[in-house]
Amino acid sequence: MERWVLASRIGFTYIGTVVGAGFASGQEIMQFFTLFGERGVWGVFVAAVLFAWLGTRMMLLGCRLQARSYEDFNHYLFGERWGPMMAAMISVMLLGVTAAMMSGTGSLFEEQLGLSFHAGVIFTVAFSFFFILRGIDGVLSVNSLVVPVMFLFIVMVASHAWQAGELASVASLIPEPRYAHWLPSALVYVSFNLVLTQAVLVPLGAEIADERTIKLGGWIGGIGLGIMLFACNLALQLHWQEVSRLDIPMGHVISTLGVGVKFFFLAMMWAEIFTSLIGNVYGLAANLSQVVPLRKPLIMLLIFGMGYVFSLIGFPTLVHYLYPLFGYCGLVVLGFMVFRRMPAG
Repeated sequence: MERWVLASRIGFTYIGTVVGAGFASGQEIMQFFTLFGERGVWGVFVAAVLFAWLGTRMMLLGCRLQARSYEDFNHYLFGERWGPMMAAMISVMLLGVTAAMMSGTGSLFEEQLGLSFHAGVIFTVAFSFFFILRGIDGVLSVNSLVVPVMFLFIVMVASHAWQAGELASVASLIPEPRYAHWLPSALVYVSFNLVLTQAVLVPLGAEIADERTIKLGGWIGGIGLGIMLFACNLALQLHWQEVSRLDIPMGHVISTLGVGVKFFFLAMMWAEIFTSLIGNVYGLAANLSQVVPLRKPLIMLLIFGMGYVFSLIGFPTLVHYLYPLFGYCGLVVLGFMVFRRMPAG
């Protein structure tokens, strides 16, 4: 029983790290899966399998290497010469996604609540800073609370959308992208997210001694992500005409269920963005503290400050340009992770 509890916490943390602003808002899912209509479902299936397999492998590598941060992890994958360069690239990616998370919270407050963009960002940063100070236990605790509720809610929303709409007719109205295919899109999506989850999964694997628990937690996380991807993609396809130009497409989907349900979901969406944000900043600060002669709290404040500046670019723009770019860069990391031999346990 103890193993299942710990494995569930690992799985929820994995899900919470992936489900950030792009996922919870629907913007990410719309661009990587929904755009492909009925074929996007195959992309969801491939993504779920890869999340389960490669996420587990990443944590096992972290466990066997006893890696303190993703820099140690990349040193093993790429060697002493290229490892620091890859770790630096991942730091830049984490900063970019942190900016997108912060921009997502601002858009959520502005578009869905009619409040100030800046107030939403500052409010989220204040909460994040408090929880990151608690270390990895704070990250685990937040995800263990938020992720199960979000999971059940997204499945409920998709079920309601299925009963209310005709999937075949709606999906056929989605224009097929001329210069893209569902499989590369799914691979880029997985590589982008897995490269960023290094910040949390690698040190988390090093904290867990039992490899069976890590494997169980990795598959719980991967399967959970697959179900959530399928549910969100289904709901967005059924509301494609209304959501295709929105910053927060899932906000519109939820609004069809009533005002009370909408505000509950927006709270959950904010919480999911929050969990992913603290995971990213925690991992980035842990890595930078090894090379920058500053205290961790000050490093975190600098990260949040830079993230705030870049968040002003705009949420859809950041997701549209940064996420695919980071995904293609991440394919190199995934390739090395697949073919690199596991160290002895």
